[in-house]
Amino acid sequence: MEFKQIVEKRRSVRKFDGRPVPREVVDRLLAAALSAPSSRNSRSSHFLVVDNRDAILRMAGMRDYGAAFMKDAPLAVVVSGDASKTDLWRENCAIAATLLQLACVDEGLASCWVHVDGRPRFKDAPDGESAADYLRAFLPFPEDCRPFCVVAIGYSDFQPAPLPASDDRARVEYYKE
Repeated sequence: MEFKQIVEKRRSVRKFDGRPVPREVVDRLLAAALSAPSSRNSRSSHFLVVDNRDAILRMAGMRDYGAAFMKDAPLAVVVSGDASKTDLWRENCAIAATLLQLACVDEGLASCWVHVDGRPRFKDAPDGESAADYLRAFLPFPEDCRPFCVVAIGYSDFQPAPLPASDDRARVEYYKE
């Protein structure tokens, strides 16, 4: 598939048909994510692959909004960053997670990003337990790694509609001296 097609097909999908993702496909997804550029080549992103049904069901409770759909995903990848390697770990994670999602499209998979870093577990208790602390309570993370996002992955049970047409020219400027 050509890059332009991959970009056009990438959509946030929250409905999966339940088929497991083969290990060799997961390995290719991770190879793409691991190739992501990082600040000063710090390679600060870390990936925790979860395909355990019970763990994914528990992960779906990390936030009371925006994560419940994960219960039907056969695979979840927690993207975290090693803050001891760089202060730009968040940016590195975002780049790696984006490459992971683009690799999903190339493999015929669907995905959706669930933000973790800085998000409360409960919307009505913004100063209460964080989504990251909730995940840390039952998932293994290296000491200096901080959860940034979770990418739910699986085979879509429907064909997502293309993005609606938009005139984005107002968001682009060319500097001329």
